[in-house]
This record gives sequence, C-alpha cells and structure tokens, in this order.
Amino acid sequence: MKPARIATVTPVSEESAVGKVVAVYADIKATKKIDFVPNIWRVLATNPDHLELTWTRLKAIMHPEAAGRTSKLDPLMREAIALAVSATNGCAYCVNSHTAALRKLGFDAEAVGEVLAVAALFNSTNALADGYQIEPDVLPPLDG
Repeated sequence: MKPARIATVTPVSEESAVGKVVAVYADIKATKKIDFVPNIWRVLATNPDHLELTWTRLKAIMHPEAAGRTSKLDPLMREAIALAVSATNGCAYCVNSHTAALRKLGFDAEAVGEVLAVAALFNSTNALADGYQIEPDVLPPLDG
C-alpha cells in the first residue's frame, strides 16, 4: 500500500536526509522541543538551500530566544499573530500548526476562538475602509 500523499513533491524523510538537511532537522527538533520533523520542513528539504533560508528566518522571528535574541513579543503573542494571519491567508496547515502551538502554550478553545474573531473582524473592517478609500485620521507617532 502506498503511503498517503502529503504534498506535490516527495518529502525528505529524516532517515534519508543528508548534509545541511540533517543539521536543519536537528535544529528544528531542538528549537521546537519536538521529536519529529513536521511535514512543511520535510517538503522544503527537497531544496536544502530553501529549507535552510526559511528555517533561519522563521527561527529568528518565531524563536528569537533560541537565536540568542530578546523579543518585545512573547511566544503567545507571536503564535496568536501567526494563527490570525494563517486563517486570513487560508492556510489549513499553518492554522493547525499555530493552533497546536497556542494550545501547548496554554490557550484554550475559547482563547483560540477570540484570536480568530479578532482576525475576522479586522478582515471585514479593513475591507470596508479599503473599499471606501477612507483617509487615515488616527496616526501613530513617528518616534518613541
């Protein structure tokens, strides 16, 4: 029996990984404190340079502590933003991944729903403001 298809390319298994893919896979598992390499990374590994670039960028933004940096946003805030954007973009893979991350960080179903409600609200009001081409009148300060 053939394994279930998970992408348009054959993902790179942990067992068949070589070179930089092995190192990136190890870093993903250590940084995320998980014991497997998620499908998105196994698919991106079909192009090792792309895998490395995407992981390095994601690690710097979503796991700055692991990269030796302090963020103004805590992990819960970063994951909530990621969930809201993923829902807006219609990415089922990312919605599931970031919902799981939020649940792991202590969010319950009601809190996840609140994040999605805020995202839905602003998708709607943004569309209205854009459709009416409303001139901004509440502006943030330029400095500090």
